[in-house]
Amino acid sequence: MTRLLAGTVFDRPPHCERCDLPEDQCQCCPPKPEVSSGVLPSEQTARLSIDKRKRGKTVTVIRGLAAADNDLPALLRRLKSHCGAGGSLHENSIEIQGEQRERLTQELMTIGYQVK
Repeated sequence: MTRLLAGTVFDRPPHCERCDLPEDQCQCCPPKPEVSSGVLPSEQTARLSIDKRKRGKTVTVIRGLAAADNDLPALLRRLKSHCGAGGSLHENSIEIQGEQRERLTQELMTIGYQVK
């Protein structure tokens, strides 16, 4: 009986990229962890404002957080879940449906951001 992946890359044990030995026999030093050059949340200021949209809808907009220094999609998910509301990401701003200024202020301060 032949195996499904016999003789393929998936059948062979993994090898080290540096010395080409099997990983369990490799003597290479482990690769250095990547250092994030991002700015800490405590060093950033989130600016909250309320915008009115057509048909009387209101959204709370968070500005002042650089996309390069933050994981904005993950932050958006967390804030939407905390408020129980929908929201979206537009370039460098996060929009949460409704007037959620108090809830967002509390959550952003819990994460460590400064809020204005």
